[in-house]
Amino acid sequence: MRRRREALRGLYVITDTALIPDDQFADRVEAALRGGARIVQYRDKRPEPRLRERLASEVVRLCREYAALSIINDDVELAARIDADGVHVGKEDAALAHARSLLGPEAIIGVSCYNRLELALEAAAQGADYVAFGSFFPSRVKPEAVPAAPALLRQARARLDLPLCAIGGITAERAGPLIEAGADMLAVISDIFAADDIEAAAGRYAPLFAPQ
Repeated sequence: MRRRREALRGLYVITDTALIPDDQFADRVEAALRGGARIVQYRDKRPEPRLRERLASEVVRLCREYAALSIINDDVELAARIDADGVHVGKEDAALAHARSLLGPEAIIGVSCYNRLELALEAAAQGADYVAFGSFFPSRVKPEAVPAAPALLRQARARLDLPLCAIGGITAERAGPLIEAGADMLAVISDIFAADDIEAAAGRYAPLFAPQ
């Protein structure tokens, strides 16, 4: 695995089993990559290990083809087996230290910090490669998610030398203030994978990250 912290910028798409049929999985992920997604996180909570490994392996293959990063949600062992670029963990997921010990020093490890700066500071001290905050807007995928405000990104930017990821109900129209507040990455699910034209939906994000 290769740690490419400098690549942690841009559109970060997260797969969702409710929005992506298994038989269309590779096509839809590839459409997001064609549109400019720079990171793809495979998120699948179903208790079907063979299916999950097959689909996650597709993410790794496609991300290599498009020079993007492949991240596995929660499942550190799966990330190790398929040689993904890294893993994303939350407060109820595998500990960051365990992920690092299994995946090695070059893996990318991201940590969900919700609306709590102290969690981000702790994750940074433990060696996280990026931290994620949200939900910045109401989310159809996680309606129960705690709310976060752009001011949190400014506070984190002032205290952390890590890439920051914003998540939660993000659309291209809503994204500008989050980037201005310090977000390096925008994690998006529905605005990409619920779109009729996934490639075009992803393509709306690239200009937001262009140098001013």
